Amino acid sequence: MARLLHELILEQAEHRPEATAIVYRQTSLDYADLAGLIQSAARGLLALGLNRAERVAVYLPKRVETVAVLFGAARAGGVFVPINPLLKPEQVVYILRDCNVRVLVTARDRAELLRPLLADCPDLHSLVLVDGPIAPPHPVRPVQIIDWPTLLASDDQHQPARAIDLDMAAILYTSGSTGKPKGVVLSHRNLLTGAYSVAEYLGNRAEDRILAVLPLSFDYGLSQLTTAFVAGARAVLMDYLLPRDVINTVAREGITGLAAVPPMWVQLAPLDWPEAAVTGLRYITNSGGAMPRATLDALRQSLPNTTPFLMYGLTEAFRSTYLPPAELDHRPDSIGKAIPNAEVLVVREDGTPCAPGEPGELVHRGSLVALGYWNDPVKTAERFRPAPGQHPSLPLPEPAVWSGDTVRMDEDGFLYFIGRKDDLIKTSGYRVSPTEIEEVLYGSGQVAEAAALGIRHPALGQAIVAVVKRLREEISEGGLISHCRQHLPNFMVPLQIIIRTRSLPRNPNGKIDRKMLVEELRGLFQEES
Repeated sequence: MARLLHELILEQAEHRPEATAIVYRQTSLDYADLAGLIQSAARGLLALGLNRAERVAVYLPKRVETVAVLFGAARAGGVFVPINPLLKPEQVVYILRDCNVRVLVTARDRAELLRPLLADCPDLHSLVLVDGPIAPPHPVRPVQIIDWPTLLASDDQHQPARAIDLDMAAILYTSGSTGKPKGVVLSHRNLLTGAYSVAEYLGNRAEDRILAVLPLSFDYGLSQLTTAFVAGARAVLMDYLLPRDVINTVAREGITGLAAVPPMWVQLAPLDWPEAAVTGLRYITNSGGAMPRATLDALRQSLPNTTPFLMYGLTEAFRSTYLPPAELDHRPDSIGKAIPNAEVLVVREDGTPCAPGEPGELVHRGSLVALGYWNDPVKTAERFRPAPGQHPSLPLPEPAVWSGDTVRMDEDGFLYFIGRKDDLIKTSGYRVSPTEIEEVLYGSGQVAEAAALGIRHPALGQAIVAVVKRLREEISEGGLISHCRQHLPNFMVPLQIIIRTRSLPRNPNGKIDRKMLVEELRGLFQEES
């Protein structure tokens, strides 16, 4: 069994070298080819001077080079930082600066957009371009720029630093309810425990073909690679434009496993599935929010031979629960029980266990618990706290993730999601910080007050709605949305902006009363259901 992340691929290359590992468009690599590519990428990163635990960021869509760098960085003893390709330059540079990225791997057009801002990244010393050299002039600060073939051609003989499973492997950035995104630090052990656990209950096997359609910067998306590599299965990389493209790929590639978030399932459910997809798709999985009952019913009707797995997870603990398919008809609203090798507790504020049916906070303990938030001891202390109920004779506290989510547990131990303790917006499977959106709105110079809210929506889970107090009479909703599109990825752009002339409501502490605004707008999208 692999102890370090990259060993998943190296071990498969040893035992099943000719089995297909990844497919990207017309390119197919077997495990031997992929292992060789990862080794070459690792040597190239070491030749660039990458030291132990230094960060390597990847700002690319899903493609062969993306996979090679993620696992190659792990092989070189570094830490990979996958950046959502939908993020705007300002957000990318924030991540590069926040975790002191040393090497950035991206494409030429993306590098051109980043170039004016790279002076704000003093730790960055190397830029690797997968599709050719950047046009002169170079960035304002000296950065070593090399192309992909040059990286792979290195014959560097430096050996990677010794690593163990508790060492850092990745930093995944996730939005919080306030402030900028937080970097969740994951160890090799975290990633491998999650991969083995999920592959176990999904029953993944070498014959599987798993479609990787979600962003690899999303823990759920990255999991499609790791669970495939655990089993020696095939991962098919895809960035889709239309829902029909996903279904066509499932049929064409003989996909047996498909993971998606609720908004995608809502789009896929009413479509016709070709016979090849109906007969070949062995399972589907859902996470990132509750799948609407009507959507689940439609999928089960269209895919009678396909087993649905409903799951709940958070980046700080990768995956927490799943509902065994045999319980689906009895408990369709449940998020299930803890996944293998994890324990999920429901506790009161003082850490004592809740009674059956009593709402409490979900606390996750086990080897999936992340190492904390990068360079943020305050937020780490808030979310990563001692596990409740630890034996008093154990002097060292065991860290657990206190999720901030309110759930209840029934008499049989099945969990049901109730709500979130904070103001985090969950839309299209993404966790979005309202503060980030509000900062962009304030940056327009047209609003005096702003509140970004998550309003219940039948397709998105929550839709982002902003309520603002105007600063100028010429302000328009279209103009503000256009401003947001220039500075935010599409999934963070408000679906609607409500402009008011009066001040937004305040609570006794003088803060904007978000709960009152959410209550006022609760039925805003009711007609769309």
